[in-house]
Amino acid sequence: MKLPIKNKYNYIVFCMFLILILIISIVISTLVGSVNIKSGWIFKIIANNLLKYNLFETVWPASVNSIIWDLRLPRILLAFLVGAGLSVSGIAMQALTKNSLADPYILGISSGASTGAVAVILLGVFGSFSGYAVPFGAFLGAMISIVIVFNIANFKRRSTPTRLVLTGVAISALFSSVTNLMVFTVNDENKVRSALFWMEGSLGGTKWEYIPVTFFVFVLCSLVIYIFSKPLDAIMLGDDIATTIGVDTKSLKIIVIVMTTLLTGAIVSVSGVIGFIGLVIPHISRSIVGSEHKRIIPVSILIGGIFTIWADVCARIVVSPEELPIGIVTSFIGVPFFLWLLRKSDYLSGGNNR
Repeated sequence: MKLPIKNKYNYIVFCMFLILILIISIVISTLVGSVNIKSGWIFKIIANNLLKYNLFETVWPASVNSIIWDLRLPRILLAFLVGAGLSVSGIAMQALTKNSLADPYILGISSGASTGAVAVILLGVFGSFSGYAVPFGAFLGAMISIVIVFNIANFKRRSTPTRLVLTGVAISALFSSVTNLMVFTVNDENKVRSALFWMEGSLGGTKWEYIPVTFFVFVLCSLVIYIFSKPLDAIMLGDDIATTIGVDTKSLKIIVIVMTTLLTGAIVSVSGVIGFIGLVIPHISRSIVGSEHKRIIPVSILIGGIFTIWADVCARIVVSPEELPIGIVTSFIGVPFFLWLLRKSDYLSGGNNR
């Protein structure tokens, strides 16, 4: 196949192909696990639970219904949202910073979220939030981090993409140090193990309650970023050129940063820190469909979601019945692939694969 795909018809066909792969991935990943489940039961169990009525005769054990509906399906849906959201955030950050190595965590969002979540796990803060304590702590940490970055980067109103990135790196290091200090000083081995597992990313504790909020934030932020596809294309050419053709670069940057922060913070709050998705997937999408954001964003959503679903499957089965942090899996897959991609490609962010 000649890349990138520029023909509109071929682009639509490719997107339909990805949707088919996504559906197949959801079905197969629902079947995979330590408990063998008949494929014919999946759709019947889902239909019965959605309708809250036994449309199909219940011929499966109650434990199977619980495994599919309460454990595997919400986890798979969240995996898709996490992968899709991080991919969109990665695209936005690479456009904003004009840096092909940028990812959703470049502004220190992940480090702030880790500090908040680890504080909940190790120190018991926000205990009154019960099962939502860790997501709330992570989200709050992400928000505090980005507020600090904004205020420092905008000192004397001289904020630039480079200044923003460097500030993010510094604040990220600060929050990472605080997190490591908490881990080092707490003597409870079980809490420390739980904190370290979360810091590497995990979808193991997924609940249905996490899906609606994450889905809403994902749709809202992705839609806003997609609406600004053409201005993002323009800003890749340089702020001066974008301003010349009528783009309000200052407002655009604020909107993109706020949307990216909100989206990444929401994702990290429910999944922990999962690396390389927001870095690698935009490159893959760009090499296939070109550099226009209107084309990259939908493809990245699908590829990112599919990739994360399968990464989570690997996390579940590699050391079954135990479970690996999904961040370890994405790193093992993402690092070699990214190095290969850099070797095969000579474009910077926004360029086409040659």
